[in-house]
Amino acid sequence: MRIMLRLLLILLASCLLPSSSVAQSWTADNGNGTFTNPLFYDEFSDPDIIRVGDDYYLAGTTMHSVPGLVILHSKDLVNWENVSYCFDRFDFSEDKFSLKNHQEIYGQGIWAPAIRYANGQFYVFSNINGKGLQCYTSKDIRGPWKHHNMQGNIYDLSVLFDDDGKIYAIHKYGEVHCTELKPDMSGPVEGTDRVIIPEGSGVGEGHHMYKIDGMYYLISTDYSPNGRTLCSRSKSIWGPYETRVISADETYGYHAVGRTVVPKGEKYRIGSDGAKFGIAYSSADATGCDNAHQGGIVQAQDGSWWALLMQDFHSIGRTVCLMPMTWKDGWPMVGLEGNLGRAPRTWFKPNINADVKPHAPYDRNEQFDGKTLGRVWQWNHNPDDSKWSLKNGRLRLQSMPAEQLMWARNTLTQRVIGPTSLTTVELYVGGMKDGDVAGLGNINVPCSWIGIVKEGQQLTIRCYEQLKNETVNVPLQSAKDKIWLCCMGDYDNNQIQYSYSFDGQLYNPVGRMMPLSYQLITFQGSRHGLFSYNVKGKNGGFAEFDNFTVKEQKADRSKNIPLGKTIRIFTKAMSRPAVALKHGVLHDTSSSDTSDQTKFRVIDKGQGKVSLQCVDGRYVKVYGFGLPGDVRFTTDPNEAEIFLWQDYLDHEFMLLSLKNHKYLGKSPTTGSPYSMDFAGPDPARRNGAVLRWEE
Repeated sequence: MRIMLRLLLILLASCLLPSSSVAQSWTADNGNGTFTNPLFYDEFSDPDIIRVGDDYYLAGTTMHSVPGLVILHSKDLVNWENVSYCFDRFDFSEDKFSLKNHQEIYGQGIWAPAIRYANGQFYVFSNINGKGLQCYTSKDIRGPWKHHNMQGNIYDLSVLFDDDGKIYAIHKYGEVHCTELKPDMSGPVEGTDRVIIPEGSGVGEGHHMYKIDGMYYLISTDYSPNGRTLCSRSKSIWGPYETRVISADETYGYHAVGRTVVPKGEKYRIGSDGAKFGIAYSSADATGCDNAHQGGIVQAQDGSWWALLMQDFHSIGRTVCLMPMTWKDGWPMVGLEGNLGRAPRTWFKPNINADVKPHAPYDRNEQFDGKTLGRVWQWNHNPDDSKWSLKNGRLRLQSMPAEQLMWARNTLTQRVIGPTSLTTVELYVGGMKDGDVAGLGNINVPCSWIGIVKEGQQLTIRCYEQLKNETVNVPLQSAKDKIWLCCMGDYDNNQIQYSYSFDGQLYNPVGRMMPLSYQLITFQGSRHGLFSYNVKGKNGGFAEFDNFTVKEQKADRSKNIPLGKTIRIFTKAMSRPAVALKHGVLHDTSSSDTSDQTKFRVIDKGQGKVSLQCVDGRYVKVYGFGLPGDVRFTTDPNEAEIFLWQDYLDHEFMLLSLKNHKYLGKSPTTGSPYSMDFAGPDPARRNGAVLRWEE
């Protein structure tokens, strides 16, 4: 009951937000010289990055969605914009690329790109299941792109243009292969495939090859038994290679969530209502494969090195994190000196002379007034372009036969955005015919939707959840031309709630608060979908959509640090407040203790840096190596410890020492006082490193 009441309040409050709030979208840039991961609070899988002069380009997986192979551009590594897709439609004739005749490429399509710049042009290499290696080339990053079907059994690859003019593809899992490619991109050079790293070396997949100061460096990821990022190096492209782990256990305090499963013995169909799905939950304390792993590295103009790694991130899918790197004994280690292998959630932007205002990579809102769709939109498989249009300021989708949402052609999608967002759209139903179904859905496995069903002359509001194969109907007693549909997503907690409105102001929840899962069946996270299909096996009428709006309640983080305020501090693992003992150490005390020794002023040191002053006048200072008992006090403000605040939203945070790059925390089990030697949070945020504050 409390959840539903809270939901109703959020729905009502969100609907009454001023129009300026619509434009506020998550950006990693904090506006003070720092950034906070993830770079995008929506899915961006298999990131590969290059720098060309003063410009950065990031390519990512798009699977079965089109336009395909997305490319983002940045001047500062923090703020990005979508500038290109490598192709508008899959140019293969098989029905499966177009979701025809019960053929599909869910979880396949095109994936794991490698972007490179050589010979005065851009190259994007990737794999299409059943078609082999593909390459797209262009002299302009915005296209047009030329498609080269190189075929061959090469996938999940990296490509290196070597100094001698030869081109190498590095690929496969465990047993790593290197194959030379033909300069005209017509295919692999026959007879050149060789094993360069044998099985048994602990190396995985998702390769990214670089040649730095004459040495070959291969960045890879492994998922067995859990996620890690590795680097292999050699003086020759052909090996032998030595390998080191360069990042592990960096989950940023996000644990694995429930995964979609199909019961043993059940026949699974991707789009079958009545399929028996389940959600299997694992330990919140386990790292699994949800830590930052696969991705590329790049050197900035100031000489600094950065990794852009993806992370399995709840029901959102896979997100990208920007992580500083430190070269140590000839190895490019993720993280900072004193805490290698881990990386801060909040850190200072690269020292790049670029005047860039903070901005999100996409405009998620759409009035459908233009001649083309916004870049954020993608179709679920190739659409039938004769069956949709932008007409009179609306999106018109003509219904085609489909038994269920996942088989509905011409479903227009965009990724959900976290940590919370409220998405609304206006649906015009006057053109619908008998058997038509149209609305707003979540394209995922299992899927769900809210919409209008027309049966004869009767219109019914319907909410469907595939996980339970459950339908909730609300018959309309009078004719309606327009209805507002809404999806409220709480993606950090993996749940959504649908609702509808007749006036765009008062929203009525329908169906339950639905759990969301992480799944590798379609290899995509949750996606909003606008759809129209006919369940009676015929081409029906049409539905029209307008004013697609996304409001992000937590995108504005400008006031999340309680600068100048007096707060009490708790570890998330315990309910006992921190106390500045007169004995001289920082410890904890009973929850009923409200003495001045439990109150701390947050002193603003600029750029997200803070110091803490107990109300009794003493400042927090870290002595020695930061072991338990080293967090003590000083009366000299010039000796106060400077921390970089790590914002975890909802009054949760960490404090990063700028001396040893470790975190302030307190063990919930040992009884020791606070220390400054935590490498980072555990997946469940209960090892004592994640704190919370109350004013």
